[in-house]
Amino acid sequence: MDNSSLNNAKALKNCITQTDVPTYPEPYRGKVRDVYDLGNGKLGIVASDRISAFDHIMKQAIPYKGQILNSLAAFSFEKVNDLVATHVIDVPHPNITIAKKCEPIPIEVVIRACLTGHAARVYKSGKRTLCGVVLPDGMVENEKFNEPILTPATKAEEGHDEDISEEEILKQGIVDEKIWQEIKEKAFKVFERGQQIANEQGLILVDTKYEFGLHNGEVTLIDEVHTADSSRYFYANEYEKRLEKGKPQKQLSKEFLREWLMDHDFQGRDGQTLPDLPDEFRIKVYNRYTELYEKLTGKSFEPTPIDMDSFNNELKEIFDWY
Repeated sequence: MDNSSLNNAKALKNCITQTDVPTYPEPYRGKVRDVYDLGNGKLGIVASDRISAFDHIMKQAIPYKGQILNSLAAFSFEKVNDLVATHVIDVPHPNITIAKKCEPIPIEVVIRACLTGHAARVYKSGKRTLCGVVLPDGMVENEKFNEPILTPATKAEEGHDEDISEEEILKQGIVDEKIWQEIKEKAFKVFERGQQIANEQGLILVDTKYEFGLHNGEVTLIDEVHTADSSRYFYANEYEKRLEKGKPQKQLSKEFLREWLMDHDFQGRDGQTLPDLPDEFRIKVYNRYTELYEKLTGKSFEPTPIDMDSFNNELKEIFDWY
């Protein structure tokens, strides 16, 4: 067995699937992150190696996915902090973000530059309106819109998020109108910045979702920004040729995991069995996440080895310091 195989075997066995930090209350466990309340208006957010698709967490984790996700989010937050306040206080470890405790706004702000994914499926069904946005006739899958569009979704505690229009958001009083207008303005500016960064690296930022909260009344960008979990990227150099020929776009996103699951008869529907992810495929997923990190940041990804026997105590030392 060569060194890379040995390293892969060790990494596969030391994935962070769940944290339990001594003396700290049980965290809120999202699909990917464990969120600890540190007191004094601060949160300790641990990016685990869990991966989800079709609203299900896979039974096997992806080596170092949390480090890549957290490090790319940190990079992207820093790139937009002149446009919007962010929740980041510090990133003391590749898996950890210390953040401001914000009042979350229960809307996912989804911005789309192309007719792709959910938007394409709605379009193919014959509908020409998505979240109150009228879609032009005659579009083909993956074609760019004249301007990016905003297609919000309600943030569900469990199950699927649901599409919602701006009109319904305001009618239901989910968000104050003045705050919503500020969120919209900032979201489009952040998306434009993300597009610029992607374009410089030969990529197209196709769509993404943002989450916002209020910190002392200030609109604040929270959760993650422009990562493979929240965004879809196409390779720019092949985009036009593939579009003209009606071929699928070469992309960097979680879509390849969804495609693998569909090939194995799983889309999260009742009666379907969640398949196991083979070790070889888990390494492929790691490589995809690594590629996006390195393309966007221009830096090589150097994983920090994790020993799960001591990781919770390491987390405690970091949290105690803050």
